[in-house]
Amino acid sequence: MLLKNTFVHHVHFWLKNKEDKAKLIEGLYTLAPITHIRNIHIGVAADTNRDVIDRSYDASLLLLFDDIVAEEAYQFDPIHLAFVEQYAKPLCARVLVLDNVNI
Repeated sequence: MLLKNTFVHHVHFWLKNKEDKAKLIEGLYTLAPITHIRNIHIGVAADTNRDVIDRSYDASLLLLFDDIVAEEAYQFDPIHLAFVEQYAKPLCARVLVLDNVNI
């Protein structure tokens, strides 16, 4: 299925301490009730090994929004702000965000 009218927000997380993976994933699940999110996928690197695959991250979050307005509202949602302060900032050494829209 070709997605149309979709804003994609893909976030990769690298932990300071690998033992905190369950806690980070717990935090990612707290984002699910945010009403601006159309779809959510929380995952870890698949066991695939090709030269072009980066498996160095510890967890990923893929969010689909209807448009940039919904994604911007998500950024200021109190649940998202709490996730950033309680999970992402204290647990992560690196966070990479890849946003994209349809062409």
